[in-house]
Amino acid sequence: MQEHREHIHGQWSSRWAFILAATGSAVGLGNIWKFPYITGENGGGAFVLVYLGCIALIGVPIMVAEIMLGRRGRRSPINAMRFLAHEEGVAPAWQALGWWGVVAGVLILSFYSVIAGWALAYVVRAAGGVFNGMDGTTAQTVFTELVQDPERLLAWHTMFVVMTVVVVSRGVAAGLEKAVRWMMPVLFLILLVLVGYAMNSGHFMAGLRFMFAPDFGRLSLQGVLIAMGHSFFTLSLGMGAIMVYGSYLSRRTSIMSTTFVIAAADTSVALLAGLAIFPIVFANGMPPGAGPGLVFQTLPIAFGNMPGGTFFGTLFFVLLAFAAWTSSISLMEPAVAWLVENHNVSRVNAAAFTGIVGWVLGLGTIFSFNVWSGEPYQLFGKTVFDLLDYATTNVMLPLGGLLIAVFAGWFMRRSSSMEELGIGDSRLYRGWRFVIRYVSPVLITLVFLQLVGILRFN
Repeated sequence: MQEHREHIHGQWSSRWAFILAATGSAVGLGNIWKFPYITGENGGGAFVLVYLGCIALIGVPIMVAEIMLGRRGRRSPINAMRFLAHEEGVAPAWQALGWWGVVAGVLILSFYSVIAGWALAYVVRAAGGVFNGMDGTTAQTVFTELVQDPERLLAWHTMFVVMTVVVVSRGVAAGLEKAVRWMMPVLFLILLVLVGYAMNSGHFMAGLRFMFAPDFGRLSLQGVLIAMGHSFFTLSLGMGAIMVYGSYLSRRTSIMSTTFVIAAADTSVALLAGLAIFPIVFANGMPPGAGPGLVFQTLPIAFGNMPGGTFFGTLFFVLLAFAAWTSSISLMEPAVAWLVENHNVSRVNAAAFTGIVGWVLGLGTIFSFNVWSGEPYQLFGKTVFDLLDYATTNVMLPLGGLLIAVFAGWFMRRSSSMEELGIGDSRLYRGWRFVIRYVSPVLITLVFLQLVGILRFN
């Protein structure tokens, strides 16, 4: 029987607070920026259907495992894995899984804050009427001028890092919980307003059919693997964020039911983002598969040429900035928790130090788009940003998720996981244990092999 332990950082005041925080971690640029464009690139409805299936087989089981490990360890990911390895009588080297997640989180934060800075910059541009009457050439010029100006990018990057440090430095109850209590409802409200506008765009049914009428002839095996990968990454798995948030969770809260709510909320945001974006794209005769430029180079054209475009364009980029902010908070938290636990520093100093590290590393991403974009500054044909993005997204996160599944399914005693989940030897528990031991590891391995280029399909 596990002894009663309280986390030195405190805990969430309620199940609802944890749901908002974990959903805020999961909901980010991946939902609102990436999901619509990869859906457009991979044919729409069939891709969405596969994505939803993979959420059930990869996302939810791994999230249950990561929350479970966090709550049982009641520490930062590094210290939690050290404790759990000792408790389960396995090699102490498993604490490397905690280090893996913390390092991945800081690396992601370094370039995530730069991209989030673009969203902040576009809030100002949208509100100032820059998009009015915009055409393709102007949209490209506005975006290029932004990313090719290192001083401008540095200013937005700095602002976003400071915003994140301020929230994290205030702690669990006064910082993280208070922030998500108002940011997440506002995010959902803005998204619903944009969907409401899309419903009156005259092309809502076209967007609806594109997203939910499956045509498997338009989906390749490569697209299936992309859907599998995104279903894993969209829930912020493998980077320590969900584990450290789980460590602040009350033992009275059901991990299973709470995870289902978080996954449903995160998936709903992605689907609503598609329903907000695709009708606008179709109404303006734009291709749904416009790629990564869909948000920053395509939608400004739409907002600049539709009634109320200044208002709705501003709302959209505020939404994007809020989503990035809630995610960046969770990326910083694992490192801050470890510094407080192991080096006896205040949360303010720990958050400031982590923010400075992320800010300095972010300089490489800033310069990747301008002064370091040329050949002398590239390695294997990739810029600093490309290398960071590739290393975290394609290697660190899938391997982190795989190791979580392996530890929870194979190295953690059945009695330990059964006790922590609190659902007994039920069908639900047996189903989860089977999936986490066999199904999820196989699917994650396929995703990993595809992401690193070993598997390729047409």
